[in-house]
Amino acid sequence: MEKKIFLIGYMGSGKSSVGSKLAEILKCEFLDLDAFIEGKEAMSVRELFKLKGEIYFRRAETTYLQEIIDQKEAKIISLGGGTPCYGNNMQRILTAPNAKSVYLKASIPTLTKRLFDERENRPLIAHLDTEELLVEFIGKHLFERSPFYSQSEVTISTDGKTKEEIVEEILKVLD
Repeated sequence: MEKKIFLIGYMGSGKSSVGSKLAEILKCEFLDLDAFIEGKEAMSVRELFKLKGEIYFRRAETTYLQEIIDQKEAKIISLGGGTPCYGNNMQRILTAPNAKSVYLKASIPTLTKRLFDERENRPLIAHLDTEELLVEFIGKHLFERSPFYSQSEVTISTDGKTKEEIVEEILKVLD
């Protein structure tokens, strides 16, 4: 495989868990963009947002995304939920050579169920203390982000599927 596969979707959609499993099967590198940024910037995404602000973070994110696109090696890349929605990032992904974009689409109830108990680890939703507030927040975000996510070359619904089933679906569209 000489491709880069960009996994796109909202937080909690399974990008990291599916991506690492897919990379294992395809015997290539798995790269989480947020972790890559943290390594380059020597601080967590949470600290970057807090100390340098979202605008700084989004600019850095675009720079590092391009750095990954420019690399020759095949890899599976899990993008941050907001990555495709800023600047011309989605266009960069769609026009990247030897690349495929895959949107892991999860419903609001699925995302709420997955994210509610993880709130403290996720800066964007840590302040939401009821499921109702989380549902509202996810719904608003998905409404804003869907036009970007839906530009992906492949969309896979993840509701009610295991990680292995999702990986199988991705493998079928790679041929």
